Amino acid sequence: MTDNKAMMDALRQVMDPELGKNIVELGMVQDLKINKAGEAAFTLTLTVLGCPMREQMAEQSQKALLQVPGVKSVKIEFARMDDATRQKLFETVTPQLPALKEFNKVKRVVAVMSGKGGVGKSTVTALLAGEARRQCLKVGVLDADITGPSIPRLFGLPSGGLPQSEMGILPAYTESGIKIISTNVLLPDEDTPVIWRGPLITRAITQFWEETLWGELDLLLVDMPPGTSDAALTVMQKLPIDGIILVTTPQALAGMVVRKAVHLAKELKTPILGLVENMSYFRCPDNGKEYEIFGPSHAKQTADMAGVASWIRVPIDPQVNQLFDAGKAEEARLPEIQSKFRQLVFAE
Repeated sequence: MTDNKAMMDALRQVMDPELGKNIVELGMVQDLKINKAGEAAFTLTLTVLGCPMREQMAEQSQKALLQVPGVKSVKIEFARMDDATRQKLFETVTPQLPALKEFNKVKRVVAVMSGKGGVGKSTVTALLAGEARRQCLKVGVLDADITGPSIPRLFGLPSGGLPQSEMGILPAYTESGIKIISTNVLLPDEDTPVIWRGPLITRAITQFWEETLWGELDLLLVDMPPGTSDAALTVMQKLPIDGIILVTTPQALAGMVVRKAVHLAKELKTPILGLVENMSYFRCPDNGKEYEIFGPSHAKQTADMAGVASWIRVPIDPQVNQLFDAGKAEEARLPEIQSKFRQLVFAE
């Protein structure tokens, strides 16, 4: 029978990258045990439950224990240290501030942009994020609309709910595991206005990218601010944007402003991956007919002008809107987004 000492010795190989010591020495391993079938289990007690390194430490712990003779499987549960234990720990251990580049492994960054407000960038971003999770991708959303953030409300996240970390900004987590950073999860109240001038806004966007503990992500969606001025330029120039998804509506005015965004993207040599014409039509539930409430579609013409092959028309769907209003964006899905998700986001 495998004894606990052998397992504890194996777990001493696993380091907490924030505190610079192994998880056994830090008292993070609790209730370690193994049954007759070789199933090992323990609780990994973290300084904060939202620790972005927890999956990394759990994976390393599992690998270490499986090297111990007699261990056939490993089950790990997470718990948060009580405040007194955490305070005592930080009195004896100085947190290390590693370069986030070592821990943030973001494979793809896609900006959702239009050039004007009111076309539904945030709702399209939320739909894409939800679909990414359904496809088992690790996804995050950076809400770059600093003065008009709406992403937290769509996902039902409370204001002032971000845990603090000595390493950097910890993103909020949705129920399905989407990581989100936004001014409205930092402010004590979502109705508090952000009355900042341009330099402060651009600094905040840069901090959201550089100082947030994103961890490993397959996809980071950036909900862009409206317009093509300072804030948008900051995103395009400071973040490693792999491509842009343009959002428009059928009205000619929206198309005109989107063309400005197209020219900006080309000026900055940023690929345009696809186009979404939001609120393109309403499908009547009684007869199935489609009504173009805001006029005829210009999706194909705009896509041709932008030089993109992937474009979709997204309908007005009252049920989806109700889910958004209820903070249940993860439950919202549209077949139009599902069918073209990978073409839009990964240009497949």
